[in-house]
Amino acid sequence: MGVSGHKKKAPKKISIGIVTASSTRSIKEDDSGKWMAKRAKKEGQVVVYHRVVPDVAESIAGAIREAIATHGAQVILVTGGTGITAKDVSIEAVAPLFTKELTAFGPLFSQLSYEQIDSAAIMSRATAGVVGNKAVVFCMPGSLKACKLACKALIFPELGHIAKHIGEDPETSEMANEATTEISIGQDPLSKLE
Repeated sequence: MGVSGHKKKAPKKISIGIVTASSTRSIKEDDSGKWMAKRAKKEGQVVVYHRVVPDVAESIAGAIREAIATHGAQVILVTGGTGITAKDVSIEAVAPLFTKELTAFGPLFSQLSYEQIDSAAIMSRATAGVVGNKAVVFCMPGSLKACKLACKALIFPELGHIAKHIGEDPETSEMANEATTEISIGQDPLSKLE
């Protein structure tokens, strides 16, 4: 099935979690988080979680776990903490939770950022990944402009498509894992076709 077929079968309402990493802002001052929540609702999605947490790895990881386990978030948007200063720890907090990384997100975001902010784009460590086949987490810079860019150009157009794959039948995933295991131990997976 092609991309258009997947998108046609994709869920229309997605549960969204928003986590802002900031030691200086509250929800009232969280312009990026408030914009993402408003935009998600405008697109027909459901915001099930929105929290501002300090720039502390344990707080960020804990908020992501809570959004998934307690609130059923399928997609979590993390804003802030993706730069290169000592206090920027969102990537360090989130990466250990990933069971799979969406390796195209960071480079695509960097390319789009470069078109807007020139070489300063190299300081962003935007990333995304799957957490336990239950949710996808996107980490992006904290600026409102960066959040709008990531959400409008990359994330929101693919929300349903992403959620469809996260919610796929584990039986299908198990068959894929068996094939991968056979390849990794040196067996010819095509021999089963004979």
